[in-house]
Amino acid sequence: MSEFTVGESAFLLDGRPVRLLSGALHYFRVHEAQWGHRLAMLRAMGLNCVETYVPWNLHQPRPGVFRDVRAVGRFLDAVREAGLWAIVRPGPYICAEWENGGLPAWLTGEPGTRARTRDERYTFHVRNWFHQLLHEIVPRQLDRGGPVILVQVENEYGSYGSDTGHLAELAGLLRAKGVTVPLFTSDGPEDHMLTGGSLPGVLATVNFGSHAREAFAALRRHRPDGPLMCMEFWCGWFDHWAGEHVVRDPAEAAGALREILECGASVNLYMAHGGTSFGGWAGANRGGALHEGPLEPDVTSYDYDAPVDEYGRPTEKFWHFREVLSACRPGPLPGLPPRPASLGSPAEAVLTGWASPAAVLEALGGPETAAPVPPTFEELGVTRGLVRYTVDVPGPRQPYPLTVRGLRDLAVVYVDGERAGVLTEEEPRLKEPVAGPARVELWVESLGRVNYGPRLGEAKGVTGGILHERQFLHGVRARGLDLDAFEDGVAAVPFGALPAEGAPGLYRGTVTVRGAGDARLELPGRTRGFVWVNGFNLGRFWSAGPQRSLYVPGPVLREGENEVWLLELDGGAPDRPAPRLLPV
Repeated sequence: MSEFTVGESAFLLDGRPVRLLSGALHYFRVHEAQWGHRLAMLRAMGLNCVETYVPWNLHQPRPGVFRDVRAVGRFLDAVREAGLWAIVRPGPYICAEWENGGLPAWLTGEPGTRARTRDERYTFHVRNWFHQLLHEIVPRQLDRGGPVILVQVENEYGSYGSDTGHLAELAGLLRAKGVTVPLFTSDGPEDHMLTGGSLPGVLATVNFGSHAREAFAALRRHRPDGPLMCMEFWCGWFDHWAGEHVVRDPAEAAGALREILECGASVNLYMAHGGTSFGGWAGANRGGALHEGPLEPDVTSYDYDAPVDEYGRPTEKFWHFREVLSACRPGPLPGLPPRPASLGSPAEAVLTGWASPAAVLEALGGPETAAPVPPTFEELGVTRGLVRYTVDVPGPRQPYPLTVRGLRDLAVVYVDGERAGVLTEEEPRLKEPVAGPARVELWVESLGRVNYGPRLGEAKGVTGGILHERQFLHGVRARGLDLDAFEDGVAAVPFGALPAEGAPGLYRGTVTVRGAGDARLELPGRTRGFVWVNGFNLGRFWSAGPQRSLYVPGPVLREGENEVWLLELDGGAPDRPAPRLLPV
């Protein structure tokens, strides 16, 4: 078996210097049937390695319940078959613009638990998770005939904390569970980040998008020896809802990549292929220099302006990067793999049924709870989805302002059954005052948990209370609808006739396909919600943009009739056209 080690100035494969030319590709953002194609695209670009995170919350939805952890092993087997090495970043925190940075909401919502520290309640859960996960990674290390050559300790910890003892415990846990390949940390090239995030005896790497020489000089101030590596070369960036689509000039990005290689360093393109945050798993950021400002939810697409786009196609950036990378590779590079089939022709969905939000909640929601104050999503066991809060305004009393304190993130409000407005964290007060007696319903939606910065792990829902004038309204009833409830289908939902006008609720229909293949789904006139095709959750749609359609992987579609579910959370335009599939 081969041995991969860290030398004084270079990585060594069986004692010979080797440079890692890696690209990030998240197995959980690519349909499994398309892993082979995307990995072949990385090889064709000139890469010899692939890097992936592992999202804990995807694989452990509840304490003691694990779901398809073997997907990690299957992906690593596909990497080996593709002729690539693998860098694995198991977290437990990963960021990745992923819901809660990969940490389970039931964990960060557990009273008293302090994530990303040596808190025993936290490390207890981490040990249980790693016991499951490392069964998929350890047997697939290079010294056992597999592709795994590096494993990360935590992730950008220097951007969050200074408990290096916590990092040391994680490194010890990885070793105790059988990880024998080199460990590494990755952080921004700033003194406080490298001080807080690196460990003695563990390879330190840096993350940046430009100015490689300055970044590596900062690393050398902390680590005079060891290979240089940019573990995240940010060759693009991600988008936020209601923001601008972010792009980076291909020639400029290629120049920054060339500078990294001219320094003699290894590199990991972040992202080589971004993929899609299916299933409503996209995270959110907080604005401002210190990431404590307004919520900035991430769009469903994780295209990232990467060299291989969301649909798996080579971009102009791909060809620029291939030219730069070819200078570091002996012999000709592999050609492009055959492109996956595209949808044969456009197809329009036919919607046949509708159920009100209340009916959907009754059929698929969790139990209703009553409490003096509003329970959070975490207390109700809701990860991704929404919660209906119901409270009575006593009366008789004159009209007063109604305010929701600590709202995260968005609430559609009804007073005595009539829509009264939409509230957000920045605008938490109804425009029109409410008189009593009245019944108030707040349908509160999570727009994605924060994945980076000091507000990581913050709760969702109504976290402060509902006020009428200055008076708290007590006796709140709450019931949650988690997106996971749709995994068992919608047979229990009582669908009826379509509404005469645009209305929130769950729509059901079909789309007939001729020539199944990759497609994009357009939802003209729809405002905000989620959509499923044949039970596969494509993710969130939102008319706020910049994303205007959802990617439908070809393997999700079948020839002939396909089932569509559309959960509209706002209402949309009354004369909206039908959803339609278009070739990519």
